[in-house]
Amino acid sequence: MTENERNLLKAKVIFLKQATLEQLEQNDYLLYIYTPFCGTCNLARTMLEKIESVHQEDIFYEMNASFYPEFMQEKKIESVPCLLIKRDGRIQEKIYTFYSIPNIYTYLYEYRPEMFTGK
Repeated sequence: MTENERNLLKAKVIFLKQATLEQLEQNDYLLYIYTPFCGTCNLARTMLEKIESVHQEDIFYEMNASFYPEFMQEKKIESVPCLLIKRDGRIQEKIYTFYSIPNIYTYLYEYRPEMFTGK
């Protein structure tokens, strides 16, 4: 496989993995919650996709709120889009206003500092 072919495959990577019930039981995750016809959700998703493309790794899970009403009530999700941050088995933050990519990075610096340590 040529370098060009590898780059094309990378470009076709689908960002934001769909969350499974098993993954939602994990102690640590960043979960993007949306609904398909929400314009603000689409804008927020674009920001998260850009972050994942820069880092070339899966950072966020995604969940369509329409399919998980029990989860939405149990976790007291007030609106979409929402970036739910779970750390050490506890919900740390629910971000409803994404503002900008640099704003999202402030949360990543706090909750995923290993992303910035040079591995």
